[in-house]
Amino acid sequence: MIGSLTGQVTFLSAPQLILDVHGIGYEVETPLSTFCQLSMQQTVTLWTHQVVREDAHLLYGFIDLQDKNLFRLLLKANGVGPKLALAILSGMSAPMLIQSIDMQDISTLTRIPGVGKKTAERLVIELRDRLSSFAAARADQSQPITLGAPSPVAEAEAALISLGYKPLEAQRAVDALKGEFTETADLLRAALKSMLKT
Repeated sequence: MIGSLTGQVTFLSAPQLILDVHGIGYEVETPLSTFCQLSMQQTVTLWTHQVVREDAHLLYGFIDLQDKNLFRLLLKANGVGPKLALAILSGMSAPMLIQSIDMQDISTLTRIPGVGKKTAERLVIELRDRLSSFAAARADQSQPITLGAPSPVAEAEAALISLGYKPLEAQRAVDALKGEFTETADLLRAALKSMLKT
């Protein structure tokens, strides 16, 4: 099992990246909370979760160890696989997710693409007690983050589509905010917040 990797980012395309570790490029999928903190040629350590299937070996990476642990907790919920767990962590911050589950806020959880009412109810029932150790959430992520993306608008739209939003929905959300932000990470966060409120 690969538990962590330290290397240089050589490719970024939300939500995937390639991490060069001594000449070997590892393809890693990340939640947007991690992806938005990365830039090309950056040297970084990612906490990883490996999934071995008959047809593929998949790696999921996180800058924050608590995010990796939360990802693993989500996988324990019935009907939640790695792709959906990644979408959940991308569509909602860890503190907001923990609060939504603790308060049994089904309506907020169902705003995440791929999370229907039954899945949201299972998350609440199966994870509410297990998430008590995450109550003290991670560090504030409100600081602006610089990404090495040539087009923040295109990058934000692609990231939203990768999360399951329809192309037109993603375009409308980003277009409504693109004049207010110059960095992809800031634009993406704002678009996600606006879409979760609708």
